[in-house]
Amino acid sequence: MVALFFSATSLYAQKAEVPDHKYELGAKINEMTLTQGGTMVVATNDGLVGIKPGKEGLLFNFTDYGRVKPEQLNFIPMAPYVMVGQTGFASISSKKAVIDYMSGKVLFTTESKGWKNVFTCDVMMPQNKLVVSGFQKGDEKNAGVTAKVAVYDLNTGDEDYSFFLVEPGKVTMRSYAVTGRPLLLKDKLLVPTSQGIIAKTKSGETLWENKVKNINWMTSNESESDIYAFTTTTNGKNTKIFKIKSNGNSAWPDERKVKGGISNFQILPQGIAVVSDVAASGKKGLAKLAASRAESKITLLSASNGEDLWDKTPKTKGYVQHFYIMDDGILFGIKEGGINKISYGGKTLFKKPLKTGENILTMAQTAQGLIYITSEDANIVNLNTGEQVWDKPLKFKRADVVSSDYDKKNDRYLITADEKLFSIDAKSGTSELLTEIDFDGKEDPTSVEVRDGGVLLTSDQNMMMLDWSGSTSWHEYKRAPGKSAFGAILAGVTAVATAAASTAAYSSANQNRNSLGSYTSRGQRDANFGAGMAAASGASVAEMLKRFKATSATQNAQFVLTKLDDGVGLVKLNKDTSVLEKEIVLKNKKPEYQVDGYGGYLYYKANNSTIYSYNLNN
Repeated sequence: MVALFFSATSLYAQKAEVPDHKYELGAKINEMTLTQGGTMVVATNDGLVGIKPGKEGLLFNFTDYGRVKPEQLNFIPMAPYVMVGQTGFASISSKKAVIDYMSGKVLFTTESKGWKNVFTCDVMMPQNKLVVSGFQKGDEKNAGVTAKVAVYDLNTGDEDYSFFLVEPGKVTMRSYAVTGRPLLLKDKLLVPTSQGIIAKTKSGETLWENKVKNINWMTSNESESDIYAFTTTTNGKNTKIFKIKSNGNSAWPDERKVKGGISNFQILPQGIAVVSDVAASGKKGLAKLAASRAESKITLLSASNGEDLWDKTPKTKGYVQHFYIMDDGILFGIKEGGINKISYGGKTLFKKPLKTGENILTMAQTAQGLIYITSEDANIVNLNTGEQVWDKPLKFKRADVVSSDYDKKNDRYLITADEKLFSIDAKSGTSELLTEIDFDGKEDPTSVEVRDGGVLLTSDQNMMMLDWSGSTSWHEYKRAPGKSAFGAILAGVTAVATAAASTAAYSSANQNRNSLGSYTSRGQRDANFGAGMAAASGASVAEMLKRFKATSATQNAQFVLTKLDDGVGLVKLNKDTSVLEKEIVLKNKKPEYQVDGYGGYLYYKANNSTIYSYNLNN
């Protein structure tokens, strides 16, 4: 009866076959990218186009470089910029452009700023600057063949300051080339070159030079008194680490070498904690016994001399998937399964390594200890001893999708896996099977969400509301339009949340990435998403922050592609009632579209050169 009632009310849903906006791009569409800021950036045969949600006309149409390939685009994480890069024959000439996709302004192009060649071009956040190095045309004699560095303000696109690495026209046997990402500090800029690191003031004055050559990237502690520089060895299998004082002198007698490439690190009072990933050597026969296995190495280097502070390196037997800095030591989780904790003195703090299932999806603080959820099991662990709080871990078959949420009203954790919904009491750790889930269309639940009136389970085509005891209140299923249609669907809903600064180069914009957070509800996680940009300034950054702080359009609705009476279309379903609130007929058996889950807009590729936009909030 409940399902019939909801079907009846859906007859009054708003239909929208006429788009709210039409965008004629004038060229063949090759790729659509929904940015973190909500602007749709479209690569065409003519260039790059920006579409602002709810606005008439194109935000920008960048055609200076002609057709832009996907590999030539770099969307800067947690920043409102897209960088376009094209390289000429044998890398002799290169083109770079930086576009603010929130305002539509083209802030930088190599041509407009007079650059002949570009060595490096890096966006610096949260400073909101662009640092460029290469050869720039100029009036000075030999200026076009002398390496130069310039810093631009990305709020305006204007140059802040610039300088040559050597005096133009000066005869020197040394060739200067910028070898990596510069480090922008409060009162100076450090530039890594083939001859060493050069420190320059904002007026271009040289503060110091050293002979630490061919550095790839650098970082500093918060006070900028200690600088760490990193470079890979010539064979690419190891990484050299240098520590440099604020005056440019070496702080360590010698550089330190760690095996593999660095995937994570943290500057600590004791020194620097480093995670490096080692690839398997691939040797066979007897040589295999001495070969390197594929795993992560964790090292703690002394702040004073760079020596390894641990007599024994903690065993990982796999790749470090989680790495957290605690008051008493380092907590880490291994992708292949296992959690351990080691003190800064090198002593194992857990009585024995904790065995877990593979692929640790979640590690977070709770009132009872550390909760972990893998693709095979879940439990809460005493962070001091490593002992399991729950007598028996919650185990399930290796699930393709595991989802969880916290039910604050009933103080329990809810986990879906293997077509089952489990409830774990937060205080006692007692687990129970709330219900077995039978979704139509051979689908498994992909999400669990605590609502005011119960627990919502969803997948691509199914929505099911349960009461607090696990009984079904209603179940809504919309048949998929056919497997062929899904091949063209673009995963726009999740695109907003997946881009994050994962490389060491962006460490300065994400200083707290190695801090173990508390397990929170889905809504709280969404509210915290924009925290990484809080230190930056500028109108476009502020506009992005507003977007993350606003209520997501998907908070109270789910958008489903299905077969409607008039053809394939998208429907908007209320999460609390399953009432169909809106349907949009796309009249295409294989529609290409993206849904902006935060802003509430549907972008539909109507034909090869036209995009329709629908407001899903109405």
